[in-house]
Amino acid sequence: MATISDVASRAGVSTATVSRALNGKSSVDPELAARVLAAAAELGYRPNGPARNLRRQETAVLALIISDVENPFFTAIARGVEDVAHAAGYSVVLCNSDDEPDKEHEYIDVALQERMAGVLLSPTGRGDSAELLSRNRTPVVAVDRPLPNSTGDTVLVDSRLAARQATEHLAEQGYRRIGCLTGPSGVPTADDRLAGYRDGLRAERLPRSDTLVRRSEFKAAGAKEAARSLLSQPEPPDAVLVANNMMAVGVLEAMAELGVRPGRDVGVVAFDDAPWATLLDPPLTVVAQPAYDMGAVAAQLLLGRISGERTEATTTTLSAHLVVRASSTRS
Repeated sequence: MATISDVASRAGVSTATVSRALNGKSSVDPELAARVLAAAAELGYRPNGPARNLRRQETAVLALIISDVENPFFTAIARGVEDVAHAAGYSVVLCNSDDEPDKEHEYIDVALQERMAGVLLSPTGRGDSAELLSRNRTPVVAVDRPLPNSTGDTVLVDSRLAARQATEHLAEQGYRRIGCLTGPSGVPTADDRLAGYRDGLRAERLPRSDTLVRRSEFKAAGAKEAARSLLSQPEPPDAVLVANNMMAVGVLEAMAELGVRPGRDVGVVAFDDAPWATLLDPPLTVVAQPAYDMGAVAAQLLLGRISGERTEATTTTLSAHLVVRASSTRS
């Protein structure tokens, strides 16, 4: 069984550096921390988490509460969290809230009852999650969406800028009636993507029309009905920006049933580079978000909180990038 000395030897650092890196301390150079994590993974090293945390009366377990376990975006976030947590000797319990405040509340109760070391949360934005965690002094990091009234850390993507760039791309391809299908009102990612879409229209001097906007849940079924409504009106859009990959499935189903061809009749850009995006005909243009990195950064921040190394709340905003494929280029 590998020891901390074995990890230090493999990484070419001291055992003290290994200890600090595995506990997420910010004083470790990122390059050295990466070497330590890689060495620990190669050797299968696992710190004695339960013994280490006994004096704090907490378990070496993190709760990760996401809104949709079926969404590949959140799956990638979970992998980033798990890789970092495992290297530091922590286990991760995955919880699916379905964007329902009551389920979110139940999972937070479980995390508190089981004395989990910390919580990573993609919040619904409704309910008293922040108050519960704060009252119990449980470290928390919000991922993808901010947690209202929280003193914890947040890891986001600049959705508004990415949506603007996607809209400008469609305009540059010659589309003039660009629509937007986004998530529920009040959900920060949904509102930011709608705002970015409108920024793009304004930048390209295209008219803004509420008839070209639809909202639905962040799932295929609701998006399918919204897309049917959007595309069946007397003056439908000639292109559409879709707020996530699950919604894109519903949009593409509606287009198929209506006999509307993506990339030929209507340009399509969707958030998230799902594994199936390149398998479509035509391949789907996407806004690729760094989901794995979001999870890894969030886990590192949480470990820093747990160790006491970090106390000030921070917001880390990562960048997305447009991947242009045939669904948004006029043929």
